[in-house]
Amino acid sequence: MRHHSPRPLRNRLLAVVAAVGLTFLGTAALSAPAQAATSITNGGFEAGNLSGWTTSGVTSVTTTNPHSGTYAAMVGSTNPSNTSSITQSFTAPATSPSLSFWYDVVCPDTVQYDWATATLKDTTTNTTTTVLPKTCVNPSSGWKQVTKTLTANDNYTLTLTSKDDNYPGDPTYTLYDDVTLSGGVPSNDFSITDSPASASVNAGSSATSTISTAVTSGSAQSVTLSASGLPSGASASFSANPITAGGSSTLTVATSSSTPSGSYPITITGAGASATHTTTFTLTVNGTGGPTLQKVSTDPYTDTDAQHATEVEPDTFAYGNTVVAAFQVGRVYGGGSSNLGWATSTDGGTTWTNGFLPGITVNQGGSYAQVSDASVAYDVKHNTWMVAGLPIDSSGNAAGILVNRSTNGGTTWTNPVNAIGFDGQGYDKQWIVCDDTSTSPYYGNCYIEADNTSAGNAELMATSTDGGQTWGAAKNPSGSPDGLGGQPVVQPNGTVIVPFSTNGSAIEAFTSTNGGSSWGSVNTISSVQVHTANGSLRDGSGLPSAEIDASGKVYVAWQDCRFRSGCPGNDIVMSTSTNGTTWSAVTRIPIDATTSGTDHFIPGLGVDHATSGSTAKLGLYYYAYSNANCTVSTCQMSVGYISSADGGTTWSAAQTVAGPMTMAQIASTSQGYMVGDYISCSVVNGKGVALLAVGKAPTNGQAFDEGMWTVGGGLAMRGGPIRATTGPVFAAPQHPRTPALRALH
Repeated sequence: MRHHSPRPLRNRLLAVVAAVGLTFLGTAALSAPAQAATSITNGGFEAGNLSGWTTSGVTSVTTTNPHSGTYAAMVGSTNPSNTSSITQSFTAPATSPSLSFWYDVVCPDTVQYDWATATLKDTTTNTTTTVLPKTCVNPSSGWKQVTKTLTANDNYTLTLTSKDDNYPGDPTYTLYDDVTLSGGVPSNDFSITDSPASASVNAGSSATSTISTAVTSGSAQSVTLSASGLPSGASASFSANPITAGGSSTLTVATSSSTPSGSYPITITGAGASATHTTTFTLTVNGTGGPTLQKVSTDPYTDTDAQHATEVEPDTFAYGNTVVAAFQVGRVYGGGSSNLGWATSTDGGTTWTNGFLPGITVNQGGSYAQVSDASVAYDVKHNTWMVAGLPIDSSGNAAGILVNRSTNGGTTWTNPVNAIGFDGQGYDKQWIVCDDTSTSPYYGNCYIEADNTSAGNAELMATSTDGGQTWGAAKNPSGSPDGLGGQPVVQPNGTVIVPFSTNGSAIEAFTSTNGGSSWGSVNTISSVQVHTANGSLRDGSGLPSAEIDASGKVYVAWQDCRFRSGCPGNDIVMSTSTNGTTWSAVTRIPIDATTSGTDHFIPGLGVDHATSGSTAKLGLYYYAYSNANCTVSTCQMSVGYISSADGGTTWSAAQTVAGPMTMAQIASTSQGYMVGDYISCSVVNGKGVALLAVGKAPTNGQAFDEGMWTVGGGLAMRGGPIRATTGPVFAAPQHPRTPALRALH
């Protein structure tokens, strides 16, 4: 865990357009329709108005940058608007008829929100054709021609449209000109496509795509290829150029180390003697490998039960400028670790001290063989930091939940106290939180969630009122739900909301409004569709990451494949609630395109507790494969980060923080290769701070070098212009994975 105002204005072409000073004339809300004719009336707009056209929305004529003559039609405006269009009906000539027009779209946004488009309806056959697919080019497309062969003597209606989402700062409009109807058509035409249509690279690397053409009418012609919209420091080349229609060429886009991170739609143009066509290749630049990392902890143990040197599964919590983390040290193949480590920063994550918790395992003065599943909380009322751990006995049974405490700022720790269990049954996946709002009626209460593996993963909650020294009897929520991985959060009024996984099939939540005296029944947040990560990775199986803002709004993130057709990989998705009962539609966090071929998993969500609602700052760390369709020997895993400054409505470009690492560089477990079933993000001074398990090539004869790393001082939560989306959503594959989670020690 771990601690809709308007979208940020984007400095796009608007200032330039304003400086040029567009001159336009004659806006009409709706004019009378023109009668069908065998020619286009006022197709060059040289009447100085839109006579002959039916208009809707914001339309005008302009003297700025016409394709030819003095005027062009301007559909849309330099001010935010909605959907605008001009329409005209006509009858196709009797001999080889064709329609042609020119367009120039000015679109400082993405085609997801704003675009130019044109449709042609054959009213004789009642069929409609999209002659200009949705097109958005920043800063502008430049003048492009569209031609369409018609059916002789059929009646048609042409609609030229510009769609703007009425958002301040990025108005989209389209210029149309030279709409002509003729009895002759270009005898030769072709189409152009790219595959793949998108790619992600680190700065300094290259991406390729095959540009294919096909003859659609007449004979093959020579096609000259070009690329526009490249980011700074990048160049494009073609393996063959020009090509003959029907042939293909390999596009290579090379970036430099200075190419800024972001997502760039690159327009690939094929220009022939009789036609010009375009396709779009989207390039996502991740950065130069991310910011500088510093190592926080290294496994010091040498016991023969564990794999050394490995550290996995960190959690963090922040209060003020202090950040405390806890994690597994010396991962054991069958479950748990040699001990739990701790790391504490008192300057917002810039510098750290670290050590290892006493009194749990035989490796540090305790009696248990191993320990797992560290979770951190701070009790403001009792000035006590706590780490909850899951001790495992020599028979491999997770006996209960222990809590180590610190009352000196997280640098000296007591031996643990028993919190839940120790009754011969098995337990798993605990999480701890405290009520730190001084005006709450339950200020100073601390809560632990866990599940009882001996009772089908029955959900349990326990409460402490004395700084974690003693704990009340564990209680089941109403209806005795089963699940695991719950992450309780506490609203300012004292209500506790506990999102959890119902063993991988859904995310649900239950609440307490009386300080943990009782726990209510569950409410479904969402079903879950999960792509199982390749490479035998232990990927957390969709466990939630939960956080809360200053107003008490709860944010829950998890990995899910619903936005990718066929479930080839996961996105990180999110739902929110202000009461724990009703939840928002699931949104896709826009890390990259749904066609990117990447897989994202193990999210760690952070929310700035000083912010709320439409100005809430969010930071998200996550692991990812650049190629989801990889194997144990080929998978390359990295850590990424993305942020929002408006409560998750829009997000920054994603950046690479660490990696890539291979499966051979991280600990192996009975359930797969492991960096953790979860990670977390805490926010200090507007920056997201996290500890990360990062595997590197081992040295000095070690089998591993997987330690705890961090970005000193965290990463800024700047947000950006890329919108989260709620669709389209695809049905699960015919035989979807229905996770049946085992204990995840």
